Amino acid sequence: MAVKIDHLTIANRDRAAADRHYGILLPLVGFEQRKAGIWTDGAGFWIQLITAKAGTGPYERYGAGLNHWGLAMESREAVQALREALIAAGIDAQPLQELGGATALFLPDPDGLRAEFTFYPDGMDPVG
Repeated sequence: MAVKIDHLTIANRDRAAADRHYGILLPLVGFEQRKAGIWTDGAGFWIQLITAKAGTGPYERYGAGLNHWGLAMESREAVQALREALIAAGIDAQPLQELGGATALFLPDPDGLRAEFTFYPDGMDPVG
């Protein structure tokens, strides 16, 4: 029996900043907000934003725990258009990265958790 990821829960130190960040980002990539802190792509994948407990640390690159989460984009142009829309909305989006044929945008949230939005050419796996 194959299973699939159905949700991602993201704890934030500053919920207002996270709500602003994800409130701009998620609709641009096809998510709909169902209620405060709850988003869905309409195809069975959900994102839940919660408030982190006081005294917990931020994400560190290559530290233990979730490093980043990734979503596939339909084209290189879609990745570029997402970056441009984020910049226009006031989010400091990083430059695009070319990763062996794939085109990726890594976008840290206010706590440093990175979302990756990547176009993969036919036949290229997202990890490997």
